[in-house]
Amino acid sequence: MRMKKLLLACGFAVLALGNIASAAAQSIAPAATEAPAGAYTLDKAHASLTFRVNHIGFSNYTSRFTRFDAKLRLDPKNPSASNVTATVDVRSLAPNTPPAGFLAQLLGKQFFEAAKYPKMIFHSTRVEMTAPNKARITSDLTLHGITHPVVLETTFNGGYAGFALDPYARVGFSAHTTLKRSQFGMGYGVPAPGTTMGVGDDIDIAIECEFTGPAWKNHQNTTKK
Repeated sequence: MRMKKLLLACGFAVLALGNIASAAAQSIAPAATEAPAGAYTLDKAHASLTFRVNHIGFSNYTSRFTRFDAKLRLDPKNPSASNVTATVDVRSLAPNTPPAGFLAQLLGKQFFEAAKYPKMIFHSTRVEMTAPNKARITSDLTLHGITHPVVLETTFNGGYAGFALDPYARVGFSAHTTLKRSQFGMGYGVPAPGTTMGVGDDIDIAIECEFTGPAWKNHQNTTKK
């Protein structure tokens, strides 16, 4: 009976802390920006998707994907109402100076199985403010045919409504997350417990991106004349 009461008390405490955290996030005023609400598309010329993974404890091997796209529905005054979706062409994996056969191995059955699972799909499910220019974006990530939630720690770098040389709204973000590849069915080469001999399970992902959105109102007025 005492144990049951203790578990109930712990449960209520966790729920209360969650409600407090949620209320605190809702009370954070978002960073001011001239960028309007609306639909935004990825500016691929100003975007990168890189990842790092530990290699036998000697280095953090870095690689990237070169073909990906994203759509953003932005509400600057109420970021929690925003959402983003993205797709990554797994076959665009671009390792640095790969030795013969290395890229084929990565795209083969031991790792990505790109022929069977050519796309990585990301879909946000929740946006929670943690500071005026920062948010925690909870998302569903589908990779290697398996879907798991991931959390992107995201920074809003700024935005504008447009100007004469760039007559469309523009916003920029930096984001970071870490996931375990074994959760997505790619456990080949993960070091045995207590060793570093192999390729690490933790994948550190960094995203830099700019999006373009609605046309600049002054530009619209100019073109109507």
